[in-house]
Amino acid sequence: MTRQDMSAIPNGDLLVILRHGPHGSSWLREGLDAALVAAAFGQRVSLLFLGDGVMALLGGQQVGPLGQKGTQPMLEMLGMYDIETLLVDRGALVERGIGVSDLSVTVSLVESEDIANVLAHHRQILNF
Repeated sequence: MTRQDMSAIPNGDLLVILRHGPHGSSWLREGLDAALVAAAFGQRVSLLFLGDGVMALLGGQQVGPLGQKGTQPMLEMLGMYDIETLLVDRGALVERGIGVSDLSVTVSLVESEDIANVLAHHRQILNF
């Protein structure tokens, strides 16, 4: 993966920002659900993983302490809904010691200072 070229970011109808990890709350799952519903209704959806949200992209997730399932099955469905723009804050990966090879899906890396540009390419933004 290389740094995301800001001119290559497609303009989208909806950007869903995912900031929470897969376990401990329902925020991540609700954000993914919102993205899937919007895409099912013909919206061009992009996902941006920030902070602990990058943990959702790790492969080999097990059931969490509260019985919460991993997000792998939902991530695998994104392509069926034409959600192909998966953006990840490179800094969030570095802070957590995660390499791109640890991720279960193909993503585009975005530098923290470029996130404002990502936001500007979308008409609506949901933050989870």
